[in-house]
Order: sequence, then structure tokens, then C-alpha cells
Amino acid sequence: MNDLKKRIFDLVLILFGNTAYALGIVMFVLPTGLITGGTTGLALSMEHFFGVPISAFVFCFNLVMFILGALFLGKAFALTTLVSTFYYPVILGVLQSIPGLSGFTQDPMLATVCGGLLIGFSIGLVIRAGASTGGMDIPPLILNRKLGLPVSAMLYVFDFAILILQMSFSDKERILYGILLVLIYTVVLDKMLMFGSAQTQVKIVSREYESINEAISRKLDRGTTLVHATTGYMHEEWPMVLTVVSNRELNTLTKLVMDIDPQAFMVINRVNEVRGRGFSLQKEYR
Repeated sequence: MNDLKKRIFDLVLILFGNTAYALGIVMFVLPTGLITGGTTGLALSMEHFFGVPISAFVFCFNLVMFILGALFLGKAFALTTLVSTFYYPVILGVLQSIPGLSGFTQDPMLATVCGGLLIGFSIGLVIRAGASTGGMDIPPLILNRKLGLPVSAMLYVFDFAILILQMSFSDKERILYGILLVLIYTVVLDKMLMFGSAQTQVKIVSREYESINEAISRKLDRGTTLVHATTGYMHEEWPMVLTVVSNRELNTLTKLVMDIDPQAFMVINRVNEVRGRGFSLQKEYR
């Protein structure tokens, strides 16, 4: 039952993310004539040169990419992109037919910032749900599988190529706004992927390591690792306490350590993601 609930929840996130993506395009990108990367940017070029409706091109292009993804990346990958492949162009066409949305703002800077924030948020939401937005996400994955080329680098190459294509019919200001739009949604996407998974790693060197280790386990309910260490000046040997806590727990941990040993040496740094018991797995008490 829990697995079914998770699948339903992920499906809702995928639908919501694609809807938000289409909303960002309709409300901010299309009305102000901004250029952008990805499938939408390619669709804008096809509309300008050949008069092909954006939603129709996106549907056909996503369908082709879906078939290529199934052939080269396997059926399991194809299933994760199935919803986005067919739902996004449909909801894009529906939202385009709502008159009030397209006139939300005519300020290009406001449209760039808001559009970048909404697009980055929506793509991040879809990826966090374990799916893909399809379209231009697929060619870099195929190149990575067949030629070993980095996915992130290929994404930038394709986005840059699509931007260059649109530069042929855009003025200088629209080009700069388009580059800014891509930068904003890329940064927001990175933040979305890291949201909730970043933690704080703390290394503690102290003569009172036993008391500190016990206090962390008892009062913070966090796991610890004792790492063999030798001090550089006095060449004294005692274990270093290594632990990972949430950002909110850092102040509590610092106070706990200082109360036990005011002379303790602490090294604190952020880590992007932590996996294991207590984080990505359930805790086990023995």
C-alpha cells in the first residue's frame, strides 16, 4: 500500500511539475518573445521559420524522442518519461487557449526572472519524482550511453545550439534575456535537486571523545563514527568523532560539544547528500 501511495504521489508531482512548466512558458516566455533552450526553444524556432504550432511540434518531437529513448535507453526509462511526453504538449495547448494567461506581464525582465524561477522549479519537481521531462533531455542521455559524453555538458551544448538558432530572428535584448532565463532556471533546478538533501558534516577532535560520542547518540539520536587520528603537534592519538546532522541540529550539537569540552576542535562543512540509516533509510535500534 505504501508503494502504491508513493507512485500516486509521484504521478501527482509529475503532472503538477509539467503543468507549472507549461504555465511558465505561456505566462512569461511566449508573450514577451523570450528565447529559451530545450524542446520549447526548438519549438519557437520551428514556429518562426515554418509556422508550426508550438504545442503540435512539442508533441511530435517528444514522441520521436520517446521512441528513441525506448530503443536506446530501455523500456524502464521510457516508462518514466511517458507521462511528461504526452501530458506536457496537451496542457501547453490548453493553457495557450486561456486568454488571460498570455497577458500576465509585458515587462521582459520580470518575465525572465519569474519564468526562470517557475521553469527551474517545475523541472526540478519532475526530476525529484523520478521522471524526466522528455524531449531534449533524451539526446544527451543517449550520447552518454553510446559515446560516454557527460550528460551535463551535452545539455549545455544543445541548449546553446538552440539559443544560437533563435538568435537569427531575435533582437539583442531578447538574446540577453534568453541567456539570463536559461541561467536562472539552471540555478533553480540545481537548488531544487539539492533541496532537503543537504546536511552538515561535523568532525570533532577532543580528549573527551567518549563523552561527546555518547552525548550525540543519546541526546541528538544521531549516529557517529570514530576515526583513528593523531594530533599534528603533540602526536597524541585518540579517535576523531565524525557525525552528520541536519542544519537545524548544528547549534544544538555545537553547544553540546562545548559544554563537555570547551577546547574541542570542530570542523564543520556542508555535504550535498547523505545516504544510509537515519537519512535515506530507516533507523534501526539495537
